[in-house]
Amino acid sequence: MKKWYESLFENYGKNYDNECYTKGTIGECDFIEKELDFDKSLKIIDIGCGTGRHSIELTKRGYHIIGIDLSDSQLKQAKEKAKAQNLEIEFQKHDARKLPFKDDFDLAIMLCEGGFCLMETDEMNFEILRNAAKSLKKSGKLIFTTLNGLFPLYHSVEKFHTTKDEGNTTCRSNTFDLMTFRDHNIVTVEDDSGNKKELECNERFYVPSEITWLLKSLGFKKIDIYGAKLGAFSRNDELTTEDFEMLVIADFTSEI
Repeated sequence: MKKWYESLFENYGKNYDNECYTKGTIGECDFIEKELDFDKSLKIIDIGCGTGRHSIELTKRGYHIIGIDLSDSQLKQAKEKAKAQNLEIEFQKHDARKLPFKDDFDLAIMLCEGGFCLMETDEMNFEILRNAAKSLKKSGKLIFTTLNGLFPLYHSVEKFHTTKDEGNTTCRSNTFDLMTFRDHNIVTVEDDSGNKKELECNERFYVPSEITWLLKSLGFKKIDIYGAKLGAFSRNDELTTEDFEMLVIADFTSEI
C-alpha cells in the first residue's frame, strides 16, 4: 500500500509548481549561494528536489548539482523544465533513506520539506538525515527546512493552513498530538489530470533541541537554526513561535 506522501506526488508535477510555497526559489537560491561563498566548484545534492526548481536555478547560476526524488511525476516535470531551458541536470530517482552516495558532495539541500519530516516514524526521518550526512564530504554542509515544533504550541495549525492555502491543495481537520509532535490532517489535492484525491496525512514537527541532538549524533559540529521565511532565508531571523518552519544549517566543520 502506498504511503500518503507517495500518493500525494503521483501525477502532481505541473500543478505542484502553481502552489504558493514554491514561489520563493530565487531568494532561497540567493541565500544558498551566499552560504557557498559563491564557489562554483562545489558539488551539490538536492534531496527531495521535486520539480527541480532549486536545482534548475542553481544550475543556471553555474553550479554542479544532482537532484533526487521519489516521485516519477515530479522528476518528469523537472527534466522537462530543464530541457526547455537547455540545461543539463542529472535527476535521479532515489528513496532519501537509501541514497547510494558517500563523501561525494560539498552541500546537501532539503528545502520545502523535501522528504524529511514526512515519514511515518521518527526512525525513518532520522534515516533521511543520516543518508544526507553520509553523502557529504567531511568538510560538507547541510541546509534544510523543517516544521517548527514551537509553532503548534501557540497557534492552530489548521487556522494557519486556512489562511495560507492557495492553488490546488487544501489541508483541514488538523489534530496536533503533543505526545508525538505529529499533525494529523486531511489533504485534498488536484492532480495534473484534474482529479481530486483526499489523503490522510501526518507530518512531524521538530523543536530546535531535537534537531540539534540528531545532527550532533551524525557528527555535525556547528548547527545554526533560524526562522524560515519564504523566499527570504536569512541568518538574521531568530527562530520564534511565530515561524511555521525553521531553517537549519549544519557543518561538519566551522567553515565549508
